[in-house]
Amino acid sequence: MDYGLVVLIEVLRAIAGLVLISIGLAIIFGMMRIVNIAHGEFLMLGGYTVVLSAKAGINTWVAMLVLAPLVVGLVGVAIERCFIRFLYGRMLDTLLATWGLSLFIVGFVTVVFGNTLEGVSVSVGSFEIGRFRVAGYSLFIILVGAVLLAATVAVLRFTRLGLIARGTMQNPNMAAALGLSPPRIYMVTFGIGAALTGLAGGVLAPITGVVPTMGIAFIAQAFITVITGGAAIVAGTGSASTLLGSVSQLTTFATTPVIGDVALLFIAVVLLRILPQGITGRFFRRSL
Repeated sequence: MDYGLVVLIEVLRAIAGLVLISIGLAIIFGMMRIVNIAHGEFLMLGGYTVVLSAKAGINTWVAMLVLAPLVVGLVGVAIERCFIRFLYGRMLDTLLATWGLSLFIVGFVTVVFGNTLEGVSVSVGSFEIGRFRVAGYSLFIILVGAVLLAATVAVLRFTRLGLIARGTMQNPNMAAALGLSPPRIYMVTFGIGAALTGLAGGVLAPITGVVPTMGIAFIAQAFITVITGGAAIVAGTGSASTLLGSVSQLTTFATTPVIGDVALLFIAVVLLRILPQGITGRFFRRSL
């Protein structure tokens, strides 16, 4: 019983981790059709924001939950204004442009901070379940993932900003005819997606460490989760994260982490073969 509860917590942590690294990409790719290869670097910048803030004496929680999304969100807005806004509707061009941006960010951060692993500590402690000990930070990650999904639903469905963003992505000409500014809405949407990715990088920094190339470890999982989820942003990200995270973590417990990653990829390939439009292309079609 105790071991089963530990496994359940770790499965939920894996699911929440996939939600964290994928939700920003789901907004940028799912809503805007921008293939952002620099998504992993946004995660990395969020991690470095936390590390540098902690070294400067700023409270780690403030750096993680406030500064990381704020800094990366502003970086995202700058990137959208300087590059992305010229490439809307040109998916291959955005892929190449963000790939080049990814290489530039990794190179720049490596020159400035070096290629050494940086870490940051948080005082959460652990708790016992029978003869097992579980990190309290796992529960924090689960909480953040759940709150992030709920907040995304609330903003997109019940706020004026969310309704305007969804309507503009579907019909920008109609939005412009109603007096709205599609370029400004694109900028804000891209910035929010980048901010959520920065938040994910900040939250994951204490358990993964921070290094200029850390984005490589996450970008494949993020794209696999978003594509497997399908068109619905929240329902797709949530359902794909639940399925892939559960399979990966259960396989990891039974074998090794490497086999767990292989299992995640295998399940994603099988799902896309059976459901080429993703989970929400077949199920939850009217979901957000």
